Order: sequence, then structure tokens, then C-alpha cells
Amino acid sequence: MIKVTSVDNMRKSDAHTIKTKVPSKELMERAGTAVSEAMPIRLPCAIVCGSGNNAGDGFVIASLMHREGLDCTVFLIEERFSEDGAYFFNECKKIGVNVKAGIDALVLDGFSSVIDCIFGTGFKGEVREPYRTAIERINQSGAYVISVDINSGLDGDSGLCDICVHSDLTVSVGNFKSGLFLNSAKDVMKDKLNCDIGIELVDKPWHLIEAKDIKGLFLNRPQNSNKGDYGYVALISGSREYSGAAKLANLSLSALRSGAGVAKLAVPESITDGVLPYLLESTLYPLSCDEKGYRFSQDNVQGLIKGTAAVAVGMGMGRSEEVKKLIDYLLTNYLGRLIIDADGLNALSDLDRILLKNAACKVVLTPHPKEFERLCGSSVDEILNDPISAAKEYAKENGVILLLKGACTVITDGDTVYLSDRGCAGMATAGSGDVLSGVLTGICGYVRDGDLLLGVSAGAYMAGLAGEIACLDIPEACMVASDTVKAIPRAVKQIISQE
Repeated sequence: MIKVTSVDNMRKSDAHTIKTKVPSKELMERAGTAVSEAMPIRLPCAIVCGSGNNAGDGFVIASLMHREGLDCTVFLIEERFSEDGAYFFNECKKIGVNVKAGIDALVLDGFSSVIDCIFGTGFKGEVREPYRTAIERINQSGAYVISVDINSGLDGDSGLCDICVHSDLTVSVGNFKSGLFLNSAKDVMKDKLNCDIGIELVDKPWHLIEAKDIKGLFLNRPQNSNKGDYGYVALISGSREYSGAAKLANLSLSALRSGAGVAKLAVPESITDGVLPYLLESTLYPLSCDEKGYRFSQDNVQGLIKGTAAVAVGMGMGRSEEVKKLIDYLLTNYLGRLIIDADGLNALSDLDRILLKNAACKVVLTPHPKEFERLCGSSVDEILNDPISAAKEYAKENGVILLLKGACTVITDGDTVYLSDRGCAGMATAGSGDVLSGVLTGICGYVRDGDLLLGVSAGAYMAGLAGEIACLDIPEACMVASDTVKAIPRAVKQIISQE
């Protein structure tokens, strides 16, 4: 797993390291040296610097390059410096580094690479002049762009931006910050790496999931085993209005492809004839309904969930009092793992939260930001500005595992936080959420109690990776959810092949 931290944790850890172990100038020199060694520099190179410690890293890089006889120019947007930054800027001047000052001097024509050292991870808010113009000129330069620590203008915590540098490579210093993964991060950096310079985190980090962390969930199945060993699961979904038979079949097939022993697809009786031709390996279970649609029946639901290890509920069920009754009953009576998605989340937002807090089952919620807005009461903007804290707080308060969907998915039980940045724009299509619910249900059907949070994280990782694999053969604009389902076996194969 890769450690990921907040800007505040990094700031405190940096200060602690300076106070107890490494002087600040030495730490800045370490940072600039580590970045210089890590990045592929194309000459001639422009180093664009702001006024803070991020600029100081740039001055260290410039000094190192100059001493090695490499062609570099420092562009200083404003002649303001942090204390340590001033020290290394003076070093540049002493050894004869070419320095140009002022926004009018920032002409990047003819440079093969540009190193972005304008803002560090502490930047917040709107980019103002002359920095806005500087960022625009970097983005228009056509050069190979390297951002130091974070893309200037990108929020180090949230990954949101007004305008920011678009990089070919971002070289993080110390530890990755969450803003390098969340929200807009994927759209503004092609690649990233981290340089460890000896800063020990003072607060608990979050973790980015890697394939090697989850491969054990898919390995070592005994030959002397049967379908019952890998979980009977049920998926409760569909309605007259949302009857997409193929989509519903994808939902149950993704549970089987993810390792479940038996998957029962439960849909309203009125649409079973339409769904049945699309099911091969799954069992179809009719749900009670009347002329208005789904109708809750305790006996009917009891028959469905008996003997199951995991149940998913809500996908395409529509909004009704009957769905609320179903959610209420499952929370109160079901003893397995309950994954609530889509219309199940909408129903849950209208129920007394005490039902969730006192649930008999282990609950996994899978909202996107708009669904989470209804659950937690914060606005979508507030959630996107701090998705990790919002998810962590809700999960802890309500005793659930929360999977908050996004370009980088946040998975937390209120204490531990995992992130998964797998996926592609081609998954922004109808039915992708259903596929994820199926994957999660399949994994939750057999994973051990102690691995449940990791199992949910594995589901997010695997579904995202399957989408990426599908996108290798199909343009993003042309992808449909079934393409992701078809790629699940290749995703699992890739995961278990990791060293």
C-alpha cells in the first residue's frame, strides 16, 4: 500500500522533522536533490518559481543542474522569498545560474522541458495574477512539464482547481498528498511518483490500494471445495420503469465473476420473463409486486435472503414506500453483509438513521456524491472539497463501511481509509454502478470478517481495473457497462500476477 496524507499532516510532520532531526535548509536541499534525481530532464530546461518553499526546491534543482553543466534558466515570477528559499536563490546567483525576473520575462519558446515550482501543496482558492498568466504560459508551452510536489493551482487536499498546471510528470515530496488522486487530479497529470526524503508522519496516513495488497483474496482456493464455500449472494434490483434486462444480468454476472459461489438475482415478478433469457449462470428469484410495482412481502424476502452471506439492494428499484419497507426490514433482520446502492440509498436517506446505527448486519454503502448529499446533509460542493473527511465522519458515526465513488474512490470504516484510483472515463455510463455493486456482493459473499474493509476496497480496485482493461480495446466514448464485466477475469488475472 502507498501512504497518502493530508496537507495538514504533511505540514505537521515536516515541522516535527525540522524540530527533531533535520534542519529546514537541509530538508529543502534533500527535496530538490531527490526531485532532480527522479525526473527526466529535457534540455534546455526552464524552472518557473513562485515565492514560497516550492520555489526553494526549484532553486536547489537549478543549482544542481548548473553545476553539472546542464542548460537551465530560472524564471522568477515575483522577487519574494521564504527564508530558506532566499538562501538557495542566493546560491543560484553566486554560481551564475541564468535568472529572469517578472512575468513579462516568462517566455518559454525553445525550452524542451519546464519545471513547475510556483505553488506548493498549501495553495488554496483562486489563482490570481501574475500567477494565472504564468500557469497559462506553461500549459501552452508544448514542453515536457514536471510539477514539483503538486501541480501549481491544484488543491493539495481535494484535487480541485480553478486553473492549474497540466503536467507530464508530478514528483511528490515526502508523501503523496490526497489532492494528487482526488477529483480533477487524473485530468491534469499524466504520471506521478513520490520521493521519500526522511519525513516521518505524525498522524495516521491513508493508503492507496495496489494489486499486491488484494491478490490474496483471489488465490489459493482448495480443489476440495464447492460453491457453498464461496458464498450464496442475492441481488435485489429492478422495476417496471428500470427493467433493463441485460443490465440486471450484468449485475448478477459480475458477482459470479468476482468469486461468489451462487448468485440469485431478485427482480419484480412482472419483469422476470424479460430478464430470464439473459441469465445463464444466475438463479432468478421473483419478488412480490402488484399493479403499482414492487410490493414488500416479509415471507418473500425471507425466502430470498435465507442462507445468503451477502445481499445487495436498490439498483434500479425506483423510489417508493415499499422500497423503504424493504430497507427497514433488511437492516433490522438480516445478519449477513448488506450492500445498499442507488434507490436503496435514496430510501435510506428518508429513514430514521437509528436503523442504520443499530443494524443487525454489516452495512456497506456505495453512494456517488449526490446520493451522499442526501445521506449526510452536506452539499455536493462541501463533499467534493473534503471527500475523505466527509466519508470518514459518516462511516464512524453510523458504524458502516462507506464507499464514496469518484475518479478516486474513498473507502472507509471511519478509522482506516483506503483509496482506489483505478477506472477510466469510459465507465461514466449507465450500469457501471450496478457492475460495481455486483462485484462487491460477490467479494462480500466469501471474504473473512477481518478482511471486509479490504474486500470492499478490492471490489473498487477490481471494477476500476476491469474498466481500464476494457478501454484498451474500446474507445472510452463507446464503452458500455457490459464491457467492464467481460474484462473482470483479465483484471483478476492481472491482480494475482503481481509480485
